Amino acid sequence: MDYWETLDLFEYKNWNDFLISSNRPKKIHLFTTHATQTLWDTRFSKDDGLLFGNEGKGVPEEVHKWANCDRVTIPKYNEGLRSLNLAVSVGIATYEAIRQINS
Repeated sequence: MDYWETLDLFEYKNWNDFLISSNRPKKIHLFTTHATQTLWDTRFSKDDGLLFGNEGKGVPEEVHKWANCDRVTIPKYNEGLRSLNLAVSVGIATYEAIRQINS
C-alpha cells in the first residue's frame, strides 16, 4: 500500500503489552458474533478502538473475557444467515463509528 508512511503504526509482542501501552485506545469495542449489544446501540467516541478477530477463529477466549460488556455485534437481516466476512464487518463498523464521531 502506498500510504503506510502516513499511518501511526504500533506493533506489540503480545496482548498484555498492548493493554499496558500508553498508545492503546481508551475504550475498545470487540466485534463478535457472540455479543448481545448491537452496532446500532453502541456509542463511539474519538479515542475508541475497534477490535476484530480473524475470520476463521475470531479472538481468543481471554480477549472475550477481557472485553466483557464492550462486545458488539453487527445485526443480521435474518438470523439464519451466516455472519458477514471480516472486510465487510470492518467497513460497516468503521464508517458507523466515523459517522457518530463526526455528527
